[in-house]
Amino acid sequence: MQLRSFALRGPGFARGPSSILSRHASSEAQPCPARRRRSRVLRARTLLVTGSSGLIGSEVVRHFHRAGYRVEGVDNNQRAAFFGPQGDTRWVQRQLVAELPGFRHNELDVRDRRGLAGLVKALRPDAIVHAAAQPSHDLAATIPFDDFETNAVGTLNLLEAARLSCPESPFVFMSTNKVYGDRPNTIALVEKETRWDYADPAFAGGIPETLSIDQSKHSLFGVSKVAADVAVQEYGRYFGMPTCCLRGGCLTGPAHAGVELHGFLSYLVRCNLEGRPYRVYGYLGKQVRDNIHAEDVARFIAAFLESPRAGEVYNIGGGKANSCSILEAFALVEGITGRPQNSSYVDANRVGDHVCYYSDLARARSHFPGWDVSVTLPEILSDLVAGWTKRGVA
Repeated sequence: MQLRSFALRGPGFARGPSSILSRHASSEAQPCPARRRRSRVLRARTLLVTGSSGLIGSEVVRHFHRAGYRVEGVDNNQRAAFFGPQGDTRWVQRQLVAELPGFRHNELDVRDRRGLAGLVKALRPDAIVHAAAQPSHDLAATIPFDDFETNAVGTLNLLEAARLSCPESPFVFMSTNKVYGDRPNTIALVEKETRWDYADPAFAGGIPETLSIDQSKHSLFGVSKVAADVAVQEYGRYFGMPTCCLRGGCLTGPAHAGVELHGFLSYLVRCNLEGRPYRVYGYLGKQVRDNIHAEDVARFIAAFLESPRAGEVYNIGGGKANSCSILEAFALVEGITGRPQNSSYVDANRVGDHVCYYSDLARARSHFPGWDVSVTLPEILSDLVAGWTKRGVA
């Protein structure tokens, strides 16, 4: 497979001396010198994925392996350190190594600046997907240094390694909707029988990327992800690197190891199958989230790699069509499993939690018209049931 050059778009390209591509400004995209040298050799394109044993990371690994990429994974099972045995992802790592010929696992912590820089220099990957993270805003308050060093400093480590060794390679960062803090809670809401929804018609399609991330309560997790998100944008706009931030809604799929502090839909399904109570924190259980299957996220990443832009931001979620409240999720899961959903209620919401959030996908659809959400909410839930059942939860 011959290496192709990427069509580069967006702010920061061919603009000013700081841009790595300014010397190639023209009406047609051209490969940078490093990419031109490598294109003489016929070889598979290399993708580096951090958090490769996690939900999104493992789905990205599988998706691009099927597409013919040589895939290198970075993971150190830090999720088990964060969440205990229920968060362990070694089983995913073993599956990937056993099932995907040529996939290589690299046992590495993204906080290891020297180790990460050495790996990127050795690989000079054609693209990078950064999915490694501490993902819980509740847990972040108890481990603020671990959280910030993993999410913010780890991202900076990888960005700088890419700038030094492969600045022309597209860089996709898995951000979060928590960068908006509790700003969505300032939007007028209407209470319906089973959910809250936006009363302001300006948000009928969901939350757009133009919503302010400033002067709101984020949780410490949100703070560390904001720092990483802005850094990824800046490396695109300042250095002209092809970077983007994907501000995820509720990302899920059958490989999701959902726990109480992270992964609400996956964890809710597990509670139903095991007959354990699911704890609802405030808002009467009517809080709304949009849900997107990990495969649809991987498909969007593939679209971005085909036509990368500099310093871009996209809200990536299931949109209104794939949104549900906790009460609605209870009913949907009960309809699939035939088991009643046990629950308990805590009359206090989580700090900084959203009352209602679903993504406006207009920007993503506009920039990449060949992409859209393809897995419906009932299909997502059926996949979650099948995934937990396959792992012996029933």
